[in-house]
Amino acid sequence: MLWKIIGIVAVVWIALAIIGALIKGLFPILVISAIVFGLYLLYKAVSSSDNSPVSKL
Repeated sequence: MLWKIIGIVAVVWIALAIIGALIKGLFPILVISAIVFGLYLLYKAVSSSDNSPVSKL
C-alpha cells in the first residue's frame, strides 16, 4: 500500500514537472504570437480600404 501511494505521488510529480516545462517553454511563443496577431488586427482596422460588404446608399 505504501509503494502504491509513493508511485502515485511520483507519477503526479513527474506529470507536473513536464507540464511546467512545457508552459515555461511555450509561453514566450504564445506572447509573441499574441503580439503579432494584435498588430495584424490593428493594421487591418487602420487600413482605409473600403471593402465592406454593405453598400452605401
